[in-house]
Amino acid sequence: MTSVGVLDYGSGNLHSACQALAEVGAEVTLSSRWQDLDDLDGLVLPGVGAYATCMAGIGAGPSDGYRPWLDSWLQRGRPLLGICVGHQVLFGQGVEHGVSTAGLGVLPGVVERLPAKRLPHMGWNTVAVPDGSVMFAGVEQQRVYFVHSYAVLTVSPSTGWPGGQGRISWCEHQGVRFLAAVEWGPVWSTQFHPEKSGEAGARLLRNWLGFAESMG
Repeated sequence: MTSVGVLDYGSGNLHSACQALAEVGAEVTLSSRWQDLDDLDGLVLPGVGAYATCMAGIGAGPSDGYRPWLDSWLQRGRPLLGICVGHQVLFGQGVEHGVSTAGLGVLPGVVERLPAKRLPHMGWNTVAVPDGSVMFAGVEQQRVYFVHSYAVLTVSPSTGWPGGQGRISWCEHQGVRFLAAVEWGPVWSTQFHPEKSGEAGARLLRNWLGFAESMG
């Protein structure tokens, strides 16, 4: 059984994520202590609400905050799944109401408000999946569940992806294209909520568990 940690850094959406992971066969540990999670097979970084609030929670963890441990986790090539705002904070910057907040900087890009007439983007939508996606294997044409008003709209070719490798999935809301998911090395992240996406989300979580186990 694949052991998975869910980091409780003060954000929401914890118990639904834990339940969904357990239902697809993970042994789940929910903790605000990174020491409880460091030896597990994979880590989930959830998040709902404001970008700045989530980054403040990451910085306000025990001792020096969670940032040094998260950096260490990624430097060791350990599997991480970011969900919703947990996906957004992996990028370099978030801009809300004219205020810029530095993110974890794992991935290049800026999280900003969707320039759409109707917000939030809430409900089921399809995703344009790149060839060779492991994340979406078996559910390439399925709908997943979104609820958000902010997203990454562009990825600069001049910046590129760390290590030069990355698969990006896109979605559209009212004609506005935004980044829906990322697969880059040990890092997977989704703007949508796999834990609320029915069987398609369950399959995606099973794909991630298999991926995390293979990296062990």
